[in-house]
Amino acid sequence: MEIKKSDFKKINDFLWEIPKSFRKSMRVPARIYATEEILEDALSDRSVEQLVNVTSLPGIVNFAIAMPDIHEGYGFPIGGIGATEYPEGALSPAGIGFDQNCGMRILLSEYSKEDIEPFLENLADEIQKEVPSGLGRGRKIELADKDIENILKYGAEFLVENGYGEKEDLENCESNGKLKNANPSFVSTLAKKRGKNEVGTLGSGNHFLEIQKVEKVFDEKVAKIFGLFENQVTFMIHTGSRATGHQIASDYINIILKEMPKYNFHVPDKELASIPFSSEIGQRFYSAMCCGANYAFANRQMISFYVRKAVKKILGENIKLTLLYDVAHNIAKIETHEVIINNKKERKKLIVHRKGATRAFPAGNKEIPEKYRKVGQPVLIPGSMGTASYVLVGNEKAKESFYSVSHGSGRIMSRRAALKRFSANEVINHLKKKGILIKFVSKRSIVEEAPGVYKDIDDVVNIIDETGLAKKVARLKPLAVIKGE
Repeated sequence: MEIKKSDFKKINDFLWEIPKSFRKSMRVPARIYATEEILEDALSDRSVEQLVNVTSLPGIVNFAIAMPDIHEGYGFPIGGIGATEYPEGALSPAGIGFDQNCGMRILLSEYSKEDIEPFLENLADEIQKEVPSGLGRGRKIELADKDIENILKYGAEFLVENGYGEKEDLENCESNGKLKNANPSFVSTLAKKRGKNEVGTLGSGNHFLEIQKVEKVFDEKVAKIFGLFENQVTFMIHTGSRATGHQIASDYINIILKEMPKYNFHVPDKELASIPFSSEIGQRFYSAMCCGANYAFANRQMISFYVRKAVKKILGENIKLTLLYDVAHNIAKIETHEVIINNKKERKKLIVHRKGATRAFPAGNKEIPEKYRKVGQPVLIPGSMGTASYVLVGNEKAKESFYSVSHGSGRIMSRRAALKRFSANEVINHLKKKGILIKFVSKRSIVEEAPGVYKDIDDVVNIIDETGLAKKVARLKPLAVIKGE
C-alpha cells in the first residue's frame, strides 16, 4: 500500500502520525519527527513503509517512532525506535542493526584550536597511523581466544583493567561500557574469529575519527558541567562492533527466520524477523547481542587508547584527554518507561529497540554518570563528513520517544548515486575550502560519504531542540577528518 503525505495527521510543526486505522496489521500508530521537507524526503524511499511495518511487531506499545534522520534500512528504518512489552514481546535483530552498538564517544582536551594548529597535520597523520581503518583492515597482532572471550563478556571494563584506559572512562560510558547479560557461548566461532584483529579499528562506511573544535556554546551552565568551552579541541570517534557484530546479527537472523512460525509471529516483511524475548532463541540472541555491544564498547575504548598515545607523541606526555561520554545508537535495552494501555498511563518494563537512534535520558536518571545527573545525559549527534556535530543534553520531554533522539543527519542519497554525482577531488577541494584536513584510505569511501549525501545536520538538530526532546549545548566544527574505508 503506497503511503502518501495525505495519510499523515499533523500533530504539530515537527510531529506527524499515521493512525492505527491505516492498515489492519498496525497495533499502534506510527510517528515521525520531521519538517514537511524532511517528511517528503522520507517518502522517496521505503523508510516510512518500514516504520509502518514496525507497528505490527507483537507486543509493541505506544508508537513506532522515527527521528528526522530517518532513511531506509534493513527491516527497520534507520532513525527508528520501537518498544515491546517485556518479557513476551518481540525482539527483532533488524531493530538493532548489523553494526551492533555502533555509537559515539568524545574525548576532551584542555587545549584551544590555536594551541594545536601548528601540529594539526602531524597529529592527524599519527592518529591515522595508530588507528587502522577500513573494511577488513585490522591490527597486525591478533588477540588470543581468551582475550576475545573476555572482551565479549566484559567490554571496555576488561581493557581498562588491563591498562588501556582509566576508571573514569567507564564511569562516563553508557552502561559503564559493559552489558551484563553477555554470554560468549552464544556467539559463533566465526564471529569471534572475525573480531580477533579488529579491536581498536574504525571500519568502513560512515565511520570516522575527527579532530574538532567547539565552535559555539549554547548553554554555558551545562557546558561547564560537561567540561566544554569555546574553541576547545575535541576528538570524536564513530564506530561499532565491526565484523563480530555483523556476524552475530547475520547468524541470528537466519535462526530466527526458521523459528518464527513456532510462535505464530507474523510480520509484513521477512527482514523484520522477530521472536519472543522470553523464548530460548530470544534469550540467546539477546545475550549474543550484548556480546556484540561489549565488543563495540571495547573497540571505542581501544581507539581512545591509541588516540591518546598519538596525541602524547605529537603534543607531549603531559596532555590529558578526558572522556565526555560514550553512547550507543544501534542497540536493544531493557528499560522502564511510561506506556498507554487502555487509555491509562502506567510504568512498565520494555524491550527498547534503537536503530540509528541515540538514548537521551533527562536529569535525575540513575543510568547517567553522577557528575551529569543534575542536568541530564550528554547526547552526541555527529554530522556528515565535513559538517558540524552537536552535543546536546537529555530532556524530560523525550519520554514521548522512549528518551530517544536522532543519531546523525541521515542519508538522502545512496552510495551508488553519490559515486555518480560527486568526484573525490570535488570532495577534497570542498573540505579544503572549509579549512578541513582529510585523511583517507580509499577515494571511493570519501565520495560515498560526501557532505551532500546527507541531510543538513543543523535542520535535524533544530527539530530535536525545538521539540524539547534534547537541548543544544555545543556545536563542534571539524578541523581534521580521518575516514574509515
